[in-house]
Amino acid sequence: MATLFRWLLRLASAAIFLTVIVVALVYYLASRSLPDYDKELAVDGIGAGVEIVRDNSAVPHIFAETDADAFFGLGYAHAQDRLWQMVLMRRTVQGRLSEIFGRRTLDTDLLLRRLDLYPLAVRSVAAQDPQALAALRAYAAGVNARIDEINAESLGRGAPEFFLFNAPVAPWQPADSIALVKLMALQLSGQFRDEILRARTSLLLPDPNRLADILPDAPGSGTAALPDYASLFPGKTLPRYAGTPHPEGPLSPVPERGFAGASNAWAAAPARSAGGGTLMANDPHLGFTAPSTWYLARLQLAQGGVIGGTIPGVPAVMLGRSQRLAWGITSSYLDDQDLYIEELNPDNPQEYRTPDGWKRFETRRTIVEIKDEAPVTVTLRWTDNGPVLPKSRFDLEAITPPGHVVSMSWTALSGEDTSLSGALRLMRAGSVDEALDAAPLYVAPSQMLTVIDREHIGLKLVGAMPRRDAAHQSQGRLPSPGWIETNRWQGMLPDASNPVWTDPAGGIVGNTNNKIIDRPFPLHVSYDWGDSQRVMRWTQLMQGRQVHTRDSFIEAQLDTVSPAARTLLPLIGRDLWYTGEAAPAGTPERQRQRALELLANWNGEMNEHLPEPLIYAAWLRALQERLIRDELGPLADAFDHVEPLFIERVYRNVDGAGVWCDVIRSVAVESCSDISRMALDDALVWIGEQYGTALESLRWGDAHQAMHKHTVLGDIPLLRYFVNIRQSSSGGDFTLERGRTSGRDPEPFLSVHGATYRGVYDFADPDSSVFINSTGQSGHFLSRHYDDLGTLWRRGEYIPMSLDAGLARAASIGVTQLVPVAQ
Repeated sequence: MATLFRWLLRLASAAIFLTVIVVALVYYLASRSLPDYDKELAVDGIGAGVEIVRDNSAVPHIFAETDADAFFGLGYAHAQDRLWQMVLMRRTVQGRLSEIFGRRTLDTDLLLRRLDLYPLAVRSVAAQDPQALAALRAYAAGVNARIDEINAESLGRGAPEFFLFNAPVAPWQPADSIALVKLMALQLSGQFRDEILRARTSLLLPDPNRLADILPDAPGSGTAALPDYASLFPGKTLPRYAGTPHPEGPLSPVPERGFAGASNAWAAAPARSAGGGTLMANDPHLGFTAPSTWYLARLQLAQGGVIGGTIPGVPAVMLGRSQRLAWGITSSYLDDQDLYIEELNPDNPQEYRTPDGWKRFETRRTIVEIKDEAPVTVTLRWTDNGPVLPKSRFDLEAITPPGHVVSMSWTALSGEDTSLSGALRLMRAGSVDEALDAAPLYVAPSQMLTVIDREHIGLKLVGAMPRRDAAHQSQGRLPSPGWIETNRWQGMLPDASNPVWTDPAGGIVGNTNNKIIDRPFPLHVSYDWGDSQRVMRWTQLMQGRQVHTRDSFIEAQLDTVSPAARTLLPLIGRDLWYTGEAAPAGTPERQRQRALELLANWNGEMNEHLPEPLIYAAWLRALQERLIRDELGPLADAFDHVEPLFIERVYRNVDGAGVWCDVIRSVAVESCSDISRMALDDALVWIGEQYGTALESLRWGDAHQAMHKHTVLGDIPLLRYFVNIRQSSSGGDFTLERGRTSGRDPEPFLSVHGATYRGVYDFADPDSSVFINSTGQSGHFLSRHYDDLGTLWRRGEYIPMSLDAGLARAASIGVTQLVPVAQ
């Protein structure tokens, strides 16, 4: 026995020793790629020295004698901190993920090949203006200088992820940066998904009023009646079933419906500012990732300093400020995508029908390399309207007649895309007028651009607007026959058609993705908007005081009051408040009464420490499920987020919408009060199973945790605890501090989409401006700057956004000196 014990002890000791050795080796290899911020490096490609001062939040302040050298420094800094992120995004837009991830990303690669975004970016290089071309080339040289340094000095391949995935890093090219802007356009585009869902729902709901209930238009003037989807294809066989939604595959850049982008931005003129200068707040909303989409940086250019949010891989401050101008962006929800049903020639499937007869598809074969498997060769097809999409994606098979395919028109499918030139020209603008002069260069993604200088404010929709025929059969709201001339795009509208507001009499401009204008089709901008709720709270806060300050703008940016809760609770609970007999403890009736009492005294604030937001959110989710499941069947899964306008229409019985309350498969006729009561009981049962029955002890933040997930390592056991950032958070789907929930079990209220950047700019005292990103500057999970800003972000705090070089140097954690290689 003693001998056995000794051997077991030796084996255990050896195992522990080997484990320590392995962990130490892994740490050593991973830590080799941690950037050294305090050094001098000789590089090719610069005309004079470049100084990169990292402040105490690791924000680089880049000083150079020329603009080209400053962009070189930005490329170097991006590659120091976010090389894996940059390479992964480049592989995504190129359709080359399967080379390192295998077959699981093949569908994503095939889609990106069909969209042809990277070749279009290569063609767009020649369309850039000379200043943009110079910036692109200098930036690429800076990225490549870091790649050369990594290879020469064996710096851990540049990031730990490169050890896990064999992904050779090709030199950076100017086209790569343009391609990433196009990838961002894809991530922010969701109109085609709305068309598909409207078509699928139309096939199930013959009553147009019921379709208007579940897919309501934004409040405002009514929309002309649309045709039933099936009527667009007379004599064609269309499925009379909803189909089952197919979730997107891993690393897909195509957002699910409702996640195509959102944002807030607003500005105040000097007359509405306590300090006498203009003010602006901006917080773009994107999917939470670790690291964040945004990288904070400051560049010293010839016309002065520029500071704000950049996207790794792109040589531009996309939102931020200079000494003379500040700018912010929000998703415009411009309808810049249309789907077309293309009829195949029954005698020759290589041809499709056009207004002038049959025409051959434009085709090209492409080979997709797959890790550990034989490559796949596919034939890509294009019509006059755009690329042909696979029926297996986006539930297209549920709306496509036999003998037809689906193509897509989209403004980002341009080989003369000057969006990046527009962003770079905006950085150099010194006034609102100069900023708006840069707007025509923007193509995609379309945004609402909010700008201020020291005296003026402005708001403009930027991006190409499709020119549609007034006789378009579906007005772009449903997939339409691609062979009918009036359904096809007729080029783009002139920039003068884009809505713009400057120096309004009220002294305030802003956008929360709300409906911005009410113009008849085809100048309508969009029928599907991203917000009908937040704008009400924003209006209340803006008009609640005569003058604003930086702090009042911060307060509005972090506001967590839900207008939807304040509107809907009195409607759905009007027959339940304080009714019924006293119920014994432990019964469902008693639990319901406790929940109603809590909600009756709640002000609608979605605070992470309160129980009421969780009860409310669970109730509304269960209520919508009960209202729509029997009518829509499996299609109800596509409506995984509460639509306040739908609930309001039902409980106000708008156009007979109250019929949704009756369960059509039951004999009894249920009232809306019955459904409210049953849904509340459903919610309380679910809460009890997940979080316990002590309602007063519930915390919204336990369910509504902000999940900043590492794109490729976030699901790996054990490792996910090191690379994911998970935080209790306030807000909700309809608050200004927006935390869009996942909508999916087992964690339907997990916050997965929200403000990945916040900035507030005050031209009464420009250096008092503040900003923050949602995680940290570094993409290296062993760096203390991987999540340090995330802690501040979660608490609603910011860091200084000063252009004072002395302040940056005084609190620096390192200074990188790039010097030209001696000739």
